Order: sequence, then structure tokens, then C-alpha cells
Amino acid sequence: MNRRQFMSASFRAATAVGLAPQGTAASNERIEKARQAALDALKAAPQQIQHGLELHANSIVMESYGFSPRCALDGAAMRAAVEAGASDLELQDLNEDMIMTRCVTSDAERAEFLNAWKAAGMTAIFQNAGEEGQSPLQLLKRLARYTCVTDMLRDSVFKAVQPDDILAAKRQNKHCLYFSGNGVPLAQQWISVEHELGYIRLFHQLGIRMMHVTYNRRNMLGDGCAEPANAGLSDFGRAAIREMNRVGVIVDVAHSGWRTSLEAAKASAKPMVASHSGCLALNRHIRCKPDEVIRAIVDTGGNVGICCIPQFLGRGGDIVAFLDHIDYMVKRFGADHVTIGTDVAYSSANAAEEYRKVGPRPPSRARFEYFWPPGALGAGSSRGLTLEWTNWPIFTVGMVQRGYTDADIQKILGGNVLRLARAALAA
Repeated sequence: MNRRQFMSASFRAATAVGLAPQGTAASNERIEKARQAALDALKAAPQQIQHGLELHANSIVMESYGFSPRCALDGAAMRAAVEAGASDLELQDLNEDMIMTRCVTSDAERAEFLNAWKAAGMTAIFQNAGEEGQSPLQLLKRLARYTCVTDMLRDSVFKAVQPDDILAAKRQNKHCLYFSGNGVPLAQQWISVEHELGYIRLFHQLGIRMMHVTYNRRNMLGDGCAEPANAGLSDFGRAAIREMNRVGVIVDVAHSGWRTSLEAAKASAKPMVASHSGCLALNRHIRCKPDEVIRAIVDTGGNVGICCIPQFLGRGGDIVAFLDHIDYMVKRFGADHVTIGTDVAYSSANAAEEYRKVGPRPPSRARFEYFWPPGALGAGSSRGLTLEWTNWPIFTVGMVQRGYTDADIQKILGGNVLRLARAALAA
């Protein structure tokens, strides 16, 4: 049996135990191409592949930060909006609404959406459910859209509000979203500290369980990772962390500067995270964390999630580099503090065709939140194919190949995220 034949047999076995989907995803060329590329890069033995797939199928798999599968937009509707003279903000809102919610309104997109979940063998995602920033109205947009998805598709993908909901999803062979906001919501009226931070509790009541302290750039809480000054956490930022601890929201410094991250860890009375990052010791990039910061996060009882962005990983930017970052974390800080937060999403196989219908759009300026330093994102890499979101089962194969115990792999796959989710909500 050659390698391709074994892979096919392995995925047939995975389908039998509920890992791979029945129907279109099993024959989706993009998913199969990505899996083949990942397996070719790993060169894992057949026994390792088989064991990894079975372990993945029998584990609670929860991403520490990421995105549920993205739908194709309605190209004709987007084109009509462009031709009607819609503003940049209107077009952005329409685009986000469609890629996040068309799984509710389109049979084809719903099939793509659910099959991608099954192909990834995913139980839950700590879902990006808040647009980057501090404005409550801005943060509500994604939260509303994913609330709609989980309300309308609750028989397949529902909203989790406590860790036991995630365990229930696994038992019921369903999936769920656990919501994260990409910023701390602020009143921005500056009457008092307490008034400014009042929205933290409100958003927690709406289901948000984790919040970014900063997003790339400086805000009133501290410096983001893209700020050259690296000025650290403000007094107001410390007050925000106290309130997040009190309410039950996990503090996330994935996009924060190194000093801000370090000081946030020292300020937090509960376990906190860098939910989707990497190790600076392996690749010097602003989105990776130095050992001093990782140690401070670990000392809170927290986790560092390894992402799947090739430029952040360095060393080829493929699945091997990704596993190297996991390996570094396990060997230096222990398997109890490592998670996977891919920061990538599966895009519908219909996306390219629909996007072609849109036609040319006028140029627009980069938004403030996406103001990266020159070279921080670099050029795209085809090696990212090995890090496709649907390759989660192959990530497990890679950890089996690296010699981790089944218990440690299950911690990295989801156990560590669940532990923190419980700690955050503990009185």
C-alpha cells in the first residue's frame, strides 16, 4: 500500500468513527490537497497516522482562538452595493455579514460550513466574535452575527456559555462556539473608571468569555505588539484586568506588546492567555512572545496558543514549523500550558466564484487596527497549505509523531482551554 492509498484508507476509517464528514467534504479537493501536503511534510509512519486520527476523533478538540468556517459571499448582492455607491464601511459590513451568516440562509453554504467542521474534527472554537476595537457598537456586530448562526443552526452548532456545554457538544456529536471579543468595550465618555468599564460585565452577560487587552496598536489600556515604544500597561489597563478577573472574562494578550503582556500577566489574579501567538525564541516577530513573557503567563496558570500564520512561525512557515513551536512550549514550559489557536479559517469552496461576480472595487485605505509595521506580514506562502484549518486531525498526527503521550495531546487539543474556561468562571 503506497502513502496515498494509506491516507485514503485512514480517512475512510476516520469517517467510520465520526471524524471525517459524509458527503462533499470527504471529496473536497482543497481539503484533500491540504491533507496530502501536510502528510508529505510530516512523513509520519502509517501507525502514527492511524493512531493520530483515532485519538483526534475521540478527543474534545477546542481551539483557543479562531474562526468558524467562512461562507462565500453573495457576489451579485455585493456588486449591486458597489454599483449603488455604498461606502467602504457599508461594504465591509455587508461582506462580514455574508461570510459569517450565509450558512443560515444558503443551503450550499450551510453544507460547506458543516462539512468543514466535521473535516476538522472540531468540538468547539473560542470564536472571534468582536470586531477589533473598544466601541461597544462596533464589538456588537460580530457578536450579533455569530449569535444568529448559533440560534438558527443550534441543532448542529450552538452557543456555549459554560465549559459543560462544550462537553455536551462532544457527547451529542455537535459543535459549539465559545465567544471571544477582540477588544475591551469602553463607554468612551471618561466620567469614571467604573463607568468606563461597565460594559465588560454587559458583554459577559451576552456570552463573551475572553477579551484582547490591545489589538496591534496603542489604546487606553496599553501598547499593542506593533507599537515601537513598547510602553506597557496603563493604570487604566490594570483596572480593566481587575474587572475582567472579577466578572469572569479571560485576559488575552495575543496582540499586545511584550511589556504590556508581561505586566498584564503580573496584574492578573486569574489564569490568562496569549491565545494565538508563537515563541520568539524560534522566530523573532512582533506577534511571538519572549520566554520571560511566556513564563509570566504560565505562572498565572495560563496558556499560550500556537497559531498557523506562516510569517509568525518562521522556519519555513509550514506544519513542521508549527509543531516546532508546540514542541518548544512543551519542553520548556510543560504540556499543561500549550494550546492551538490557528487564527485561520476555512473558506467556502464557492468563495472564488462568488468573488469574481463582484468586479472591481475602488481602492481604500488600510484601517487603523491593521496598521502593521513594514515587513510584519511578509509575502504569502504556499506552505500555509499544510496549515489549513481542516488539517486539525493532521496536527494530532504530528504530535503523535513527536512522541507526546495521549494525555498530553488531549490537553493541547482542548483540555487546557477547558481548564482555563472553568478557572475564569470560578467564584
